[in-house]
Amino acid sequence: MHTMWKGSISFGLVNIPIRMYASTEEKEVKFRYLHRDCRTPLKYVRTCPTCNVEVEWDDIVKGFEYEPGRFVLIDDEDLDSIKPEIKKSIEILDFVNLSEIDPIYFDKSYYLSPQDTGEKAYHLLRQAMNDTGKIAIAKIAIRSKQSLAALRVYQNLLVLETIFYPDEVRDVQLIPGIPQKMKLDDKELNMAIQLIENLTAPFQPEKYTDEYRKALQDLIAKKVEGEEIEQAPSAPQKNIIDLMQALQASIEQTSPNKKTTRGRKKKTTAS
Repeated sequence: MHTMWKGSISFGLVNIPIRMYASTEEKEVKFRYLHRDCRTPLKYVRTCPTCNVEVEWDDIVKGFEYEPGRFVLIDDEDLDSIKPEIKKSIEILDFVNLSEIDPIYFDKSYYLSPQDTGEKAYHLLRQAMNDTGKIAIAKIAIRSKQSLAALRVYQNLLVLETIFYPDEVRDVQLIPGIPQKMKLDDKELNMAIQLIENLTAPFQPEKYTDEYRKALQDLIAKKVEGEEIEQAPSAPQKNIIDLMQALQASIEQTSPNKKTTRGRKKKTTAS
C-alpha cells in the first residue's frame, strides 16, 4: 500500500513516528466524453468569453468573487504571507468520548502505522486509548491544508479521521419544512417500533453491495463483447396509501416467521 504521508503523533512530550495510508478507495465507474462522430476523447480548453481566446496557464490568476461579477485578486505571495507553519505532526489537543461526536462531522479516514522506531510508543497510545475508551482530537496539515481530526482505535490500528470544523456544518434550522412535535397515534407508533425491531440485525458490512455498480460493470462487459442489451422488466408497484396499511404490510413482510420460512430450504426425503 502506498504511503501518502510521513510524520509523527505528538502526544504530550512523546513523539510517535508514523506512516499514513488512505483507508478507502472510490469504486465508481468513470466515463469519458467522446465526440459522437469519431469517438475521440474531448479536450477541455480554457477560454476567455470576453476576449474569445484560449488562455495559457501563465495568464491565469486566482480571484475571489466577493460580489456578483466583482473579484479581488489573490496571488501566491498573498497566500504565502498567511500560510500557517506546516508541521509534519499530528498534534493531539484533547481526549473525548466518541459518542460525543456526531457522525456528520466525519470526513475522510486514514490508516496509521508506526515507523521503525515508533512501535512501542504506538502500542502504548493504542492500549491506553483502548483502556480508557477515549479518542483524541488533533490537528494535522495535509497538502498544506490544516485540518481538525479525530484519532481512534479501529481493529488494532490507529485511524485518523479528518473532521469538519463546527462552522462547516450547516445549521439544521436552515432546513425548511421539518415537522415539529405532533400527536401520534399510539397504534401507529407501536407498529413502527415493531417494524424497526423486525429489521434489526447485527451490522455485517460485507452483506451490502453496490448493485448499480455491479450492473454497470456487467453492462460494460457485455458491450465490450458485442452482446445485445436487454432491458430489465420494471417491478410492479404496490399502491399502498394509508399509513396504517403500509405499516401492517411491512410488518407482515419482515416478521421473523416469514424470514425463517423464506430462508429455510425444503427437506428432501431419501428414496
